[in-house]
Amino acid sequence: MSRPREPQPIDQVAIFLRLLGLAAAGLLVVVAGLALVVLGRSLGRSEPRLVLDPDAAPRAIQQREGLATTETDNIALFQRAGPSVVHIDTSRGELGTGLLDVLSDMPDGIGSGVLWDEQGYVVTNWHVVREAASSIIRLEDGSEWKAVLIGTAPDYDLAVLKIDAPADRLTPIDLGTSSDLRVGQRALAIGYPFGLDQTLTEGIVSGLDRTIRGPEGNLVGGLIQTDAAINPGNSGGPLLDSAGRMIGVNTALVSPTGVYSGVGFAVPVDLVNRIVPRILATGSAPRPGLGILLAPDELARRFGFQGALISGVLGGSPAERAELRPTMAYADGRVQLGDVIVSVDEMVISNRMELQTALSRFEVGQRVRLGILRGTERLNVEVELGSLDAGGG
Repeated sequence: MSRPREPQPIDQVAIFLRLLGLAAAGLLVVVAGLALVVLGRSLGRSEPRLVLDPDAAPRAIQQREGLATTETDNIALFQRAGPSVVHIDTSRGELGTGLLDVLSDMPDGIGSGVLWDEQGYVVTNWHVVREAASSIIRLEDGSEWKAVLIGTAPDYDLAVLKIDAPADRLTPIDLGTSSDLRVGQRALAIGYPFGLDQTLTEGIVSGLDRTIRGPEGNLVGGLIQTDAAINPGNSGGPLLDSAGRMIGVNTALVSPTGVYSGVGFAVPVDLVNRIVPRILATGSAPRPGLGILLAPDELARRFGFQGALISGVLGGSPAERAELRPTMAYADGRVQLGDVIVSVDEMVISNRMELQTALSRFEVGQRVRLGILRGTERLNVEVELGSLDAGGG
């Protein structure tokens, strides 16, 4: 009977060396595999060779059956409306004959305009010509004509120029309407952005009845908002509907950089069609108003009112004749609130901006019915609108 073998001591060093050898062998296999992969890729990749093809020819053209309907519509619209859009160069210096006069007569500003009729009247923005001593208008055919300023309406950012061009060179813009516009319908702008030749951009009517501050700091309401690209130089050009009719005069863009950002505004054509005849008749189109001073909206809200709080009434104004009451402050610290205008011909008024926007829809001499709060009493007062300078109420 054999004796059982006695356990042998474990040689830990030998085991470690054996494991180390196995790991090294595995690592060598991995490295070898990677080397083969890299070598294979490098063997399969060769340096490009310069090979010329003496028989090279233009590629075959892929034919198309025709332009899309929207494309042909845009082309036809541009061809029809383009001759009615003009380029305007303005200069702050007077025309002269000497070298210095010629240098000083270089254009200081650019803009666009529309031919109003065959008599040579051109409608543009007031801010395009506000600092101009002279203006040169270039028609689509390339001819240039010195323009004379007929009149302005700063409160609406509109102006009218005139050129003595033959009637057969003039194509008046077709007019549409703006009262029936709907958000989402197509809108196209033609103008001379950055002094480039005529440019067509397309978008939609993005909003209606917008209010922004005009060049004089006054509020201009009822504007059309569009995302058709409008840039410096487009000012005064037309905003068109899909039928090629002018629905507005492009007037402003909202942008932190001063270039297109998707938000532009146009004076609605219904307003333009009211203001231009007044400019042609009298040289101006003053803004209708009441002759009042308005308190800050915060003050009205502090007292719990929604409306336009009258803080002052100008002497001899329509408001004074209608016996509207201003806010009064007494020496003992008491304050007696004036009338609060809450409606104009059934249009609800919630703040100063809404009041000025509502009044801009009327003309000097028209009578309007004001809804006012006098203390706790609700009254209706008829007022004949007067002529106000920019900034009044």
